[in-house]
Amino acid sequence: MAGRAAPAPGALLCTLLWAAAAGGGPGDNPAPGAFGRVYRGAVNISAERVYAFAYRSEPGQVDAVRVYVNSSSENLRYPVLFVVRQQKGVLSWQVPLIFRGLYQRTYNYQEVSRTLCPSEPTPETRPSDQVIFVDVASMAPFNIAYELLVTRLENFQLETNKAFNFTASPSQPQYFLYKFPQDVDSVIINVVSDAAYPCSVVSVQDIVCPVYDLDHNVEFNGVYQSMTKQAAITVQRKDFPGEQFFVVFVIKPEDYACGGSVPSSIHGNVNRTWNLQRTKNLQVTIVPSIKKSVYVQAMFFSFLSFLSFYLGSVVVAFVHYIRVQRKASAGRLSPEHGSGIMTSSHPISASTPEGSSYGAIDESSSSGGRQLSSPERRPPPGSDTDSSVEEESDFDTMPEIESDKNIIRTKVFLYLSDLSRKDRRIVSKKYKIYFWNIITIAVFYALPVIQLVITYQTVVNVTGNQDICYYNFLCAHPLGVLSAFNNILSNVGHMMLGFLFLLIVLRRDILHRRAMEMKDIYTLDYGIPKHFGLFYAMGIALMMEGVLSACYHVCPNYSNFQFDTSFMYMIAGLCMLKLYQTRHPDINASAYSAYASFAVVISLAVLGVVFGKNDMWFWVVFSMIHVLASLALSTQIYYMGRFKIDGPDSDLGMFRRAVMVLYTDCIQQCSRPMYMDRMVLLIVGNLVNWSFAIFGLVYRPRDFASYILGIFICNLLLYLAFYIIMKLRSSEKLLPIPMFCIVATAVVWAAALYFFFQTLSSWEETPAESREKNRPCILLGFFDDHDVWHFLSAAALFFSFLVLLTLDDDLDTVRRDKIPVF
Repeated sequence: MAGRAAPAPGALLCTLLWAAAAGGGPGDNPAPGAFGRVYRGAVNISAERVYAFAYRSEPGQVDAVRVYVNSSSENLRYPVLFVVRQQKGVLSWQVPLIFRGLYQRTYNYQEVSRTLCPSEPTPETRPSDQVIFVDVASMAPFNIAYELLVTRLENFQLETNKAFNFTASPSQPQYFLYKFPQDVDSVIINVVSDAAYPCSVVSVQDIVCPVYDLDHNVEFNGVYQSMTKQAAITVQRKDFPGEQFFVVFVIKPEDYACGGSVPSSIHGNVNRTWNLQRTKNLQVTIVPSIKKSVYVQAMFFSFLSFLSFYLGSVVVAFVHYIRVQRKASAGRLSPEHGSGIMTSSHPISASTPEGSSYGAIDESSSSGGRQLSSPERRPPPGSDTDSSVEEESDFDTMPEIESDKNIIRTKVFLYLSDLSRKDRRIVSKKYKIYFWNIITIAVFYALPVIQLVITYQTVVNVTGNQDICYYNFLCAHPLGVLSAFNNILSNVGHMMLGFLFLLIVLRRDILHRRAMEMKDIYTLDYGIPKHFGLFYAMGIALMMEGVLSACYHVCPNYSNFQFDTSFMYMIAGLCMLKLYQTRHPDINASAYSAYASFAVVISLAVLGVVFGKNDMWFWVVFSMIHVLASLALSTQIYYMGRFKIDGPDSDLGMFRRAVMVLYTDCIQQCSRPMYMDRMVLLIVGNLVNWSFAIFGLVYRPRDFASYILGIFICNLLLYLAFYIIMKLRSSEKLLPIPMFCIVATAVVWAAALYFFFQTLSSWEETPAESREKNRPCILLGFFDDHDVWHFLSAAALFFSFLVLLTLDDDLDTVRRDKIPVF
């Protein structure tokens, strides 16, 4: 045959049949087969059938063949066996074809069709001949009838930007070929269906044989997703050396993997089902993904957007510097009380000097108050050292007035001088512990988180199981080993603005220290005491929220959602502590107790994620803890930390005191509480918290982490609103810059929450159900709604921090014995 033209398919088939009859062929007496013709026959233990199908493949063409078989036999002991032999592979199955589900259920199908692994295109310039042998056999001692149909597929190769419709079922899977065009490096495979069920699986596999296209083996190769109504897989050219791949579609025998239930037709004790109708109509469209230039544009946009905040801060600081220089040259210093304090109301760099006569109480305003130290005992200006003598202690630094605390702190009308009596250096060091502790917490918390999410991403890349992570697959742009780089990049705002806030606080801190060194420290009892430890902690918390949110979005799922919310709890808690510390510097919580409380909250969040779905006992316990904690905190706030239920008569004295306090404050004075403003705040706050507790007990929300975050945010907003109302009620002013920050905070938060509630995925549901919520990108073709939430929430938190930093700048020239406490 060498040197002669290739024989026609008919001639090649005749040669094969002659060789088979002579004993050298692949089977006994193979029958010539014709594509598109139905063959009917019967087989038993002593009679099997072999069919040979020959066809000619054109140069550069990929030919695919599909085999359809059917058998009326329901005998599972003697199935009909079909074996298809090709040039480089063998494919076999049995009829009835058996699928296994949960609880040992079996689903049997008598009609099966499979697509054979296509022949590879030959580099030759002339056509090549291909032969397929189909063996039909059975070990049954009696005849079993069958039908056989072999066809060539006309639409086996998918085209870019062209939708293709087809039908699949558990026993009749489908797969198609796609080749990358020359100018396309990445594509998105979009698959949609009008019906959510039956549950299906979409898989992308390399061009190798065999193709895994059955329920029990589709997960063996490539990447795959479960699907109800929608699926999307991003595929990059670099992952396929041959620049082509198969898209495989498998229908599962049961719907539990997609969140469905067992079909009603098989409820009960029936463990075997025949020919369950589970046909699904699908449409697949392959579209080009974004180009590399879009990645560059998105990164420039992200960094430049937040660098503009740096530029704005520099401009504001420069304008303030010019104003201060002009005032200094004109000698415009505040003459109030002869203190020489420079009037300053700038939100970023304003500084009110104060000395270690911190909190000295004016005898005219505080009965029972006395100076804490004489001028001879006061340290020199700026001597905020870190010596061990000044370390924070658990005991009060003013033992000589311990008996006066109950008198001072329980007065009907309190002023800031009443609650700023402790030594400034001790209190300042107390609040610095917030900063150092949160850095320690951040390091110990973040390192295991980073290690875990790297492991998650590695598992996704190695196994190809895209059901592990809950991305918005319609807008998930990979970069390197990361599957959704856009969700990570959008968190850069938290880190950049957190660092900017640290710089702003640092500048205020430095200017404050310089002013202390320059001014007369014995007369500087003006304005809100400047303690920056909590502000530093808030800046670190904002940066860590960006880091941990980015870690969560490496592979968002049910088991690591607390990474995205842990520092949100801390940010809300630190803001409330800072707001309370502003006018209660001596009695605010210590860093140790505050962070211990946050640890308890995070522990409850983890328990809620694990047990909060169906366990009623957890909600009962949590609601009781919530209500009791609200009451205990309310009591401490109402009595300024001076409420103690102890007594000289052991346990009986404790209960007697509790009853007396209840009778005196709640029965005798119910018409007019001693501290009306505080009482109104605490009543409203308790009503809000009890409403949350009742809501959780009744509805038991599945997203427990967001439920707790909602409690924190509502309490923070309630307290901030109360603070601003009381500030205005006390005839205090809101300067232009704080007013601007408040308005900006409200506007940006409103916009951010709009995008937050545009749910794009949900780990509360199955991965397939979550993908029904996926949406395309909305910003630069790179960022989705949740990314916009990241951008806006970072800006909103930054403005919120500035509100707390600048809210009381109008009091810098007001004596502390004139500043009310509320």
